Amino acid sequence: MSTPSPAAGRRRFPLVPTAVLLCGAVYCLLPVAWVLVASTKSGGELFSTFTFLPGSGFADNVADLSAYRDGVYWRWMANSAFYAGVGALLSTAVSALSGYALAVYRFRGKETVFNILLAGVLMPPVILAVPQYLLLAKADLTDSYLSVLLPAILSPYGVYLARIYASAAVPADVIEAGRMDGGGEWRIFRTLALPMMLPGLVTVFLFQFVAVWNNFLLPYIMLGDDEKFPVTLGLYTLLQQGATTPALYTLVISGALLAIIPLIALFLVIQRFWSLDLLSGAVKS
Repeated sequence: MSTPSPAAGRRRFPLVPTAVLLCGAVYCLLPVAWVLVASTKSGGELFSTFTFLPGSGFADNVADLSAYRDGVYWRWMANSAFYAGVGALLSTAVSALSGYALAVYRFRGKETVFNILLAGVLMPPVILAVPQYLLLAKADLTDSYLSVLLPAILSPYGVYLARIYASAAVPADVIEAGRMDGGGEWRIFRTLALPMMLPGLVTVFLFQFVAVWNNFLLPYIMLGDDEKFPVTLGLYTLLQQGATTPALYTLVISGALLAIIPLIALFLVIQRFWSLDLLSGAVKS
């Protein structure tokens, strides 16, 4: 009687993790599929047809959403783009400088600072929301764009990633060579270290952009003027009104679908830059 070869066992074994990954993918993508299908339905079709049966009202839903309160939805989208874009850029810059300093320089209390950053990574944002509100209220900055933008600038996780990536990607010999050539610390960072750290900083930017774009609690606490709302908070207000005006449910679903598109586009663009950075690094080495 023949026994199964080890090679055959190795070929069958990946089926288990593959099945687990497929189940995870279905779990994550099923809500997106529901939003995609539901956004095509009119108000009557939304509650009377099969869940995953497409409707015929997507164009009307988008038109109604754009017309709602003179296009306030697109104002919310612009606010989200401002909060996420500017916040992610500033956060990436702060993370790059801080991570590089923690990776390259030696100073007293360095490990203590890094351990505090690790504690910040583990700290749930909900715990910080109320203290941040009290601090900004003292500075009379609540209900302003800065009240949402300023807390997004410092990301402990971004600093942590930048520090780890700088330690691995920026050789000490390169820094010393730059100093021997007479370069100042800022010039060394800008011309030598920053290009080496760029793939990691792209990752930091993506994570922070998505985090700020999807942020709900901080704007909910900070903002009172709905003209300053991001899209997450704006759709929440529409959803609350849907309890008395069911026609708004189709606007909420269509708005949620449109709010996903910038994140998908950003990921596709940044994925291209990841590939270019990796190829560039291979050629230079």
